Amino acid sequence: MSPRFARIALLATCLAAVAPAHAALKVLATTPDWAALTAELGGERVNVYAATNPFQDVHRVEAKPSLVARARSADLVVATGAELEIGWLPVLVQESGNARIQPGSPGYFEAAAQLRLLEVPSSVDRAMGDVHPQGNPHVQLDPHNVATVAQALTARLGTLDPGGAAYYQARGADFQARWQQAIARWEARATPLKGVTVVVIHKDQVYLCHWVGLREVAAIEPKPGVPPSAGYLAELVTKLSAAPPRIILRNAYNDPKAVEWLAGKINVPIVTLPFSVGGTPEAKDLFGLFDDTLNRLLGATR
Repeated sequence: MSPRFARIALLATCLAAVAPAHAALKVLATTPDWAALTAELGGERVNVYAATNPFQDVHRVEAKPSLVARARSADLVVATGAELEIGWLPVLVQESGNARIQPGSPGYFEAAAQLRLLEVPSSVDRAMGDVHPQGNPHVQLDPHNVATVAQALTARLGTLDPGGAAYYQARGADFQARWQQAIARWEARATPLKGVTVVVIHKDQVYLCHWVGLREVAAIEPKPGVPPSAGYLAELVTKLSAAPPRIILRNAYNDPKAVEWLAGKINVPIVTLPFSVGGTPEAKDLFGLFDDTLNRLLGATR
């Protein structure tokens, strides 16, 4: 064999040795954010499908037959948890008949279970609106939460695919290094946002506000998940005209009607945030999600 062909044969042998020797783990993520994180950590050893898109309200999703089929073949479900998907995910998992992804099994992973949640109510009743007993589940807009979830998800991937454990650990370490550098950069940029007053639509900006120091002064929903009445909006105009906020926050998935009406009445700018990966053209991945969120907030408050 010539030296050239010997080198080609050696290279082919090496590539075969490092290539995954099994089918990729099939992962069903409930949101684009957890799909993006799983892809970061799993690389070529995972095949990830997001059950929702960034323009959907994750509270309200239909467990369609196509999603049931995805769940039926999944090795892992990655969900937010804390009852964010309570209206559809339990049905999806049950209808799938897939023992691998039932709650309590290694193939069922909840991000919120890894975290200390904000806004944990002391009591809950239906009159309070769409309040989550375990705490606010919209955890993805604090990057420190993402780092904590990534560590636990890295370990879970290794449990499900022991042959790839070292691969996942290496990818997890690389992600954490890049992510911590990004957090330092984001927090330095976000300094001017501390104390900026904002109005939100739904109680889903809590972790973002807590992280960068935005001060929420009102919500367009009188109670979580309850649409505002004309009377409530009139009261809100009176209150906010006396002490206007700097900005009104709207997520990409929100209906803009009430926000635009309120903004026109009190003459306050609207900032549309991606909220999830893919919510804006710039939010192509998790890094872009935070880059674009800060760009939009800082651009509106200069």
